Amino acid sequence: MSTPPPQYPNQPYGQQQPPYGQPQQPYGQQPQPYGQQPQQPYGYPQQPQPPQPPRGPQRPPGAALRAVKAAVVVIAIVGGLGYYVWDYNTSPTGGKAKAEASASAAAEEAKTHDPEVGDCVKVADPKGKPVPTVVDCGSPEAEYKMGEMLPGQGQECSAKYDYGIQYYSSRGFDYTLCFTKV
Repeated sequence: MSTPPPQYPNQPYGQQQPPYGQPQQPYGQQPQPYGQQPQQPYGYPQQPQPPQPPRGPQRPPGAALRAVKAAVVVIAIVGGLGYYVWDYNTSPTGGKAKAEASASAAAEEAKTHDPEVGDCVKVADPKGKPVPTVVDCGSPEAEYKMGEMLPGQGQECSAKYDYGIQYYSSRGFDYTLCFTKV
């Protein structure tokens, strides 16, 4: 006696399950020869699909824009730093390093011509304008010792001083320096 074929759910009576690895055909369709497209049920033909190119790794939207923005920021920072270094050292105007050195020298020069009370000075008279230069009180160059500064225009040193220099400023700060001989 023979055994009836096994019954599978959703299979009509007498139809067997295809062997493993073989595609199943929907009920009512015949296998199609190679290269032909099977028709869809209810008479609608299947539209041919163009081949899709393989897709690589996907980037989140906006990643390229963020990368460009980051590159622009880095370039701006490096360029600004490079310009600062160039300008500080080699600018056509002499550079800030040179300007700072000359400003320091000018400040030192101004200090030597701006005596305070108690400083000893030598006085040069170039072009009729006396210029006091601060010197060491023990040096042979010391001629006068500053005793007083009188603010205001037209001030005269008292009789206890041997020498006076009047300064007139365009800003309205006029003063007179009074000196005694060393």
